[in-house]
Amino acid sequence: MNTNHPVLPAFLALASILALTPPPAAAAEGKWTPEQVLELDPAWLRELGLELPPQELWSAEGAGLLEAAISIGGCSAAFISADGLVATNHHCAFGLLQQSSSPERDLITAGFLATSPGDELPGEGTRALLPHTTRDVTAEIERAVPKLTGSRADRSKRGVDDLARFRAIERKSSQLVAACEKRPHRRCQVAAFDGGVQYTLIEGIEFPDVRVVYAPPRALGEFGGEVDNWSWPRHVGDFALLRVWAAADGEPAEPGKGTRPYRPRHFFPVSSEGVAPDQFVMVPGYPGRTFRAETAAEMKQRTERWFPGRAALFRAWIDLLEAGAKGGDAARIALASRIKSLANAEKNARGQLAGVARGNLLAKKEAAEGEVRAWIAAHPDHASAASAHGEIAALVARLDATWDRDFLLASVRNGPLSLDLALTLVRWAKERQKPDTSRDPAYMERNRDRLADGERIGQKRLHGPTEEALLADWLTRATALPAASRIAAVDTLLAGKTDRDGIARAVAALHATTRVLDLDARMLMFEETPAQLRARHDALLDFAFALDEDLLASKDRDDTKTGALSRLRPVWRRAVMAQAGKPIAPDANGTLRVTFARVAGYAPRDGVFMTPQTTVGGVVAKHIGEEPFATAPFLLAAAPAAPRSRWADPRLRDVPVDFLADADTTGGNSGSPVLDGRGRLVGLNFDRVWENVANDFGYAPDVARNISVDVRYLLWALEVEHGEDATPLLREMGACCAGALSSTPAETGASPPVRPSTR
Repeated sequence: MNTNHPVLPAFLALASILALTPPPAAAAEGKWTPEQVLELDPAWLRELGLELPPQELWSAEGAGLLEAAISIGGCSAAFISADGLVATNHHCAFGLLQQSSSPERDLITAGFLATSPGDELPGEGTRALLPHTTRDVTAEIERAVPKLTGSRADRSKRGVDDLARFRAIERKSSQLVAACEKRPHRRCQVAAFDGGVQYTLIEGIEFPDVRVVYAPPRALGEFGGEVDNWSWPRHVGDFALLRVWAAADGEPAEPGKGTRPYRPRHFFPVSSEGVAPDQFVMVPGYPGRTFRAETAAEMKQRTERWFPGRAALFRAWIDLLEAGAKGGDAARIALASRIKSLANAEKNARGQLAGVARGNLLAKKEAAEGEVRAWIAAHPDHASAASAHGEIAALVARLDATWDRDFLLASVRNGPLSLDLALTLVRWAKERQKPDTSRDPAYMERNRDRLADGERIGQKRLHGPTEEALLADWLTRATALPAASRIAAVDTLLAGKTDRDGIARAVAALHATTRVLDLDARMLMFEETPAQLRARHDALLDFAFALDEDLLASKDRDDTKTGALSRLRPVWRRAVMAQAGKPIAPDANGTLRVTFARVAGYAPRDGVFMTPQTTVGGVVAKHIGEEPFATAPFLLAAAPAAPRSRWADPRLRDVPVDFLADADTTGGNSGSPVLDGRGRLVGLNFDRVWENVANDFGYAPDVARNISVDVRYLLWALEVEHGEDATPLLREMGACCAGALSSTPAETGASPPVRPSTR
């Protein structure tokens, strides 16, 4: 990787503190940016267990091992061979299995193995994004922001300046992205750190030809299901293998057009040694979003309004989806990925609430902010931070006035897919009338293929009766809003109907005549103008046009809030960092990070200690023959010999399955490679324990545990299920034949640590 990104300036001024007072030799809170890794004390990292020089992970002058950690559409993943083989989670590849499944060929249930490259399954809509370069663009963003006008009271009343601020930042970001993407196969973003302390232009290289190589049966990949989700002990084989394909010259190729596997410059070699308690591990990946920089007022609103509302709404929709899935194999396959996604989000919301209450996190946040305010009083150069903090609290209070309506509008795209597809058509048509860099970024020309993929892929996820049930439920909730918060489009559509039967009839009428549910017609609509769409007089499109006006009004309110926070939060965060007197990793924002950890159990409650590893024997013990605790027959047959397998852990006397570590992870870290101190793959991160869900608000060392699948379980399952058919793939991972993996200098007794594989 080439990078011309200077070390993040907000942290550079503080970085020397680490060298003066090294942290204790224990895993530490922090989703560190690659640049920050270079500023951490090397002696501390060595004491933790990192055997590679930090410069081999990342270099200000050139490529680093961390570029083998890639992003694949909301999940993390990793190159693990010289031929573009990628390891990620089963649940990250679940949608790809769904695309290629049918009642006659149910790959979700049966799993899949490509016995030759030509058999690998297309991953429509999936793109592998490889990190490339980064550049600090803070000054450019700040120059684009208009100067505030009018009195402070006028601004807070009208919100004009904050909305203009948001739009100026968005427009400048779009311009920077457009310029960055003039180079072929580039995918760029402007990422804000700490709410705007720094803005970074991140350039990636995008490979759109990604194929499925291997996935275990659902009985392994989802063993324990939602019962075990967000909990420990776990016994799930949450792993899958993909491959990135490229043109003959190594450049990205269009889907299905790659002529050879991509040859990455770096990959993480697979280790046969696995992990043991107290062992050092590191987890690079792309964590999505955390809330640690938010104030106590924001945390209170999230825990009192957002998460309870999300949990209740998603639970109702899961029930409707599960009822629909009982309509036969076709319905079950169509709805599988949506049930899985909503169930994960619903349980996460409940876990956030439980964790905040258990850890008394709101009171702790208020106390910490009190300390910062006291520090500000003694440091007049940060006096503006106190008023910024107060303005944030006032802003949050104002959001209550439109909360219920805005929450319901923001949730509609998670529910009825038929309406979601129609809304995308409408907004895409409207935004295409604008200059590209003046559009909503989600609808810029750079996203044409993604939007079209969504319209196509959606066809396999549609189930008419369930879409009607979901839309009727959403409309019923909308009719319950108070008069001052009503949604105009809903009132027009229903014409006074508030009873469930009347609403159901209105929804049935929408679906009975619309052409939106027909794939060929929908793809024609994708190319049409707003006038052409309106001229169709399609009832579902007409409702989408009306509802989009309400959505845009809600978006303006949200954009005004975001603009205000981009003005206020950096002022507050600079004071927080200065008061802390040490580097603070910024909140997760979907960019590449790395966290350092150790394998460790934990005590979730008094008198209970959870050991950090599980085994194949534990899978058998948990098997009851009924979902979600019905494992695959091949596993039951092979389990008695597992202790004698070459993948067995001598200490455990069995093949290891999952393990705990105290890594600082969150959503988006699914599929992240778990590496040992030499940069070798020992596992794949896939979850957190229940007590750690609220880690998004703050790191709690006693319960901060992420859950990963041991790579030895992947190798064992692949080998015992597929026998000789698995040999080429095992060989590619350096694990083809009886005995250990290909030996390394450390394994043969030589003293130098293993260097990561590069090309």
